[in-house]
Amino acid sequence: MYIVTGVSRGLGKAIVEDLLSSNETVIGIGRCSSFEHKNYSFLSCDLSKQEEVQNLAIELPLEPITLINNAGILADIKRISSQKVLSFEETFQVNTITPMVLANSIYRKIQDKSTFTLVNISSGAANKAIPSWAGYCASKSALNMLTETFLLEEQELGNNPRVLVVAPGVIDTDMQLQIRSSHKSDFSSVENFKKMKENNQLFSPKEAANRLINLLNDKKQEDLFVDLRNV
Repeated sequence: MYIVTGVSRGLGKAIVEDLLSSNETVIGIGRCSSFEHKNYSFLSCDLSKQEEVQNLAIELPLEPITLINNAGILADIKRISSQKVLSFEETFQVNTITPMVLANSIYRKIQDKSTFTLVNISSGAANKAIPSWAGYCASKSALNMLTETFLLEEQELGNNPRVLVVAPGVIDTDMQLQIRSSHKSDFSSVENFKKMKENNQLFSPKEAANRLINLLNDKKQEDLFVDLRNV
């Protein structure tokens, strides 16, 4: 069974479509969903609100569980000094805290830890500071570190969950539209992203989802950090 967050659009929606086409059982989590399928159920949750996340009632079957923490936000594209009120709470909640709260909540209920797979969707921005993306870069970097620490802790205990931190590449989603719509005075690299769109250098959500599913099906792949561009 698969649990996927952020299923209303973009990569999350494409992941669910791919899984359902293979007759997998999927639980979607997010604010809204458009799927109608016998193998699909949906839990409504605002992933920016920790209380709602902690109160999610997820019924787990006695079978392998794969959690794909896909939901993420970019937040305001502005330099830190240009923001009158500096607030990273929502960005860190959605990008960092919620994925680990969900992972912990589900993992603690599983007796055979080797049947659990955790996929945290990160970003290349986790490893490179990008001006005007401070909250996004920092929250994804923190997600990487928390995920790696979780895996090392469980290995110390003799447990063997499968854990993946996936940089999906540049995908043609609403987040990219937000980036290309920003003003150059706020985001110095905006023209680079416009050129990637013009030159057809973006993954489609379908292609990225397909690569991710192929990665999950490759049981020989044991790396923690994976770039989908190399899959």
